[in-house]
Amino acid sequence: MINILFVCHGNICRSPMAEFLMNDMCKKRGISDVFAQSAATSSEELGNGVHYRTAEILRRLGIDCSKKRARRITLSDYENFDIIIGMDSENVRNMVRYWGDKDRKIHYFSEFSKNPGMRDISDPWYTGDFERAYRDIKECCEGLCERVLK
Repeated sequence: MINILFVCHGNICRSPMAEFLMNDMCKKRGISDVFAQSAATSSEELGNGVHYRTAEILRRLGIDCSKKRARRITLSDYENFDIIIGMDSENVRNMVRYWGDKDRKIHYFSEFSKNPGMRDISDPWYTGDFERAYRDIKECCEGLCERVLK
């Protein structure tokens, strides 16, 4: 089993979108040994549901995220997940500060895109562009699926 943790600032927009898209993609591709979850680096949104604009996109795709509640990363997450993915440089910096990264588990999500590199997945909470975030997250999830299949 490969356990993936997606992390963003509040765990209400980008990381839950990635969690649900990744699990849906793996299911549709017959990949049963991958399981994704998501969390936040901050405590600001603890217990809140997925942002309504993210939920609308997922609902449009036939994905239900209504039971998801924001949670913060924990010390045990580093040991419990095989791949930990930050949505932007601030998330990655905060995770490395919190856990260190002795096992090289922490990655930028953009490393899995068609044009891999260390760039941010823009936060739709600030930009208002949830469709752009969806396109970027979908592309990175597809790349991550391909990598997992290898």
